[in-house]
Amino acid sequence: MLFILVFAAVAGIAILAMSWPLLTGVAAPPERAQFNRVVYRDQLRELDRDIARGLLSGAEAETTRLEIQRRLLSVDKPASLRGMRFGRSPGVAGAVSLFVLIGGVALYLQVGTPLLPDAPYAAHSPASAAKPDAEHRDIRDAAAKLEEKLQADPNDARGWLLDARTEAMLGNWEKAGNAYHHAISLGRGSPDVYAGLGEMLVLSMGGIVAPAAHDAFAKALAADPRNEVARYYLALADAQAGEEKRAIDGWMSLAADLPDDSPMREQIADGIQQAAKDGGITAPAIPKGVPEPPATVTGGPSPDQMAATAQMTPTQRAAMIRGMVAQLAAKLRASPNDLDGWMRLGRAYAVLGDTIKASDAYEHAAKLKPGDIDIRLQAVGMLLGGLKPSDPLPPEAVSLLKEVQAVAPNEPEALWYLGIVAAREGHPDAARADWTKLLAQMPPDGDDTKLVRNALAALK
Repeated sequence: MLFILVFAAVAGIAILAMSWPLLTGVAAPPERAQFNRVVYRDQLRELDRDIARGLLSGAEAETTRLEIQRRLLSVDKPASLRGMRFGRSPGVAGAVSLFVLIGGVALYLQVGTPLLPDAPYAAHSPASAAKPDAEHRDIRDAAAKLEEKLQADPNDARGWLLDARTEAMLGNWEKAGNAYHHAISLGRGSPDVYAGLGEMLVLSMGGIVAPAAHDAFAKALAADPRNEVARYYLALADAQAGEEKRAIDGWMSLAADLPDDSPMREQIADGIQQAAKDGGITAPAIPKGVPEPPATVTGGPSPDQMAATAQMTPTQRAAMIRGMVAQLAAKLRASPNDLDGWMRLGRAYAVLGDTIKASDAYEHAAKLKPGDIDIRLQAVGMLLGGLKPSDPLPPEAVSLLKEVQAVAPNEPEALWYLGIVAAREGHPDAARADWTKLLAQMPPDGDDTKLVRNALAALK
């Protein structure tokens, strides 16, 4: 009996909620332009807060304000349905109420189980609900420790990059953007870093591609014309500026370069549909993506191979490893654009002590991402591994360091080693210039700082 009363009460409330607009009439819903006006005005207030916190310079703030105001004016026009109300329909309300009541009872009698006891709340496991918080807590703890480390050593460019990615995972867009700024100022201006900075600026502005973000994406694209993130957001910037045709062309070109299973393709399709609707044009069909490579590179030995390896002699094990590396190299010849595969091959050759082949693999990987200095620095680390302080630097390492310095003139590792090369070749002025620039980036106290000062003093 209690169940029937509760059911009747809930059904009555639901029916009343659905039929009330038909009984009294209802105002027309707000248009999308009205929602956009609220968003843009909120962004102007957020911009004022960023200026007060010193996050934007005067020029950046002014250009961003003008862009938001322009978009606000573009949607600030009278709404065609504003103030209208739809009429009352008591007959329709009665019919809808009767249909919902009879249909609900019939459906429940067919599939419901009214005598099934409920599980008490205390028996529900909180593990699944607590898991995301636990994961975020670990990330937050890591971010806090990294922040302390960067306060002690603010010239750690790799640390700032890690901090940027960590803050991005936590949704702290402004902090992530500031960390990217620090990394760039320390010479880590690779295309991926500029694209990451631009994305954080867009997210912190509620999806608006402001001039500062546009500039970051343009720099990423100038260094890497195939950078997917930069291409996506530059097309979005065109759509927001009213250049719908140009935006669609940009997204269509990007979609054609992505694999068919790329998650970006769904976002691109949505963007094309919206841009076509805003521009009053027919949305084209999204093109097919690039086909999968003919061969995939495995990430490591299978469980059966691991079990067999444990039973082998050292000689047999070494032969098996070399065979696996040779198999990886053969697969990469069939799939030459697999960046991760070439990086794995370089590391594998380095472990085997074959520095020449390792250097060739890293060189191939570097050609796939011309503006990425991290690949070259990994290759340098491999080539310098095991060298004594008095050993000459391999020519391949020197060449890679010069490539790094051409892209990132303030990269500490390149400055240090190229200074060593200049000093050994009898060019003290060049060594002094590199080490002085390096010293300016380092904290006043520290073992590395003392090492650089001693090296400068030795030049004198």
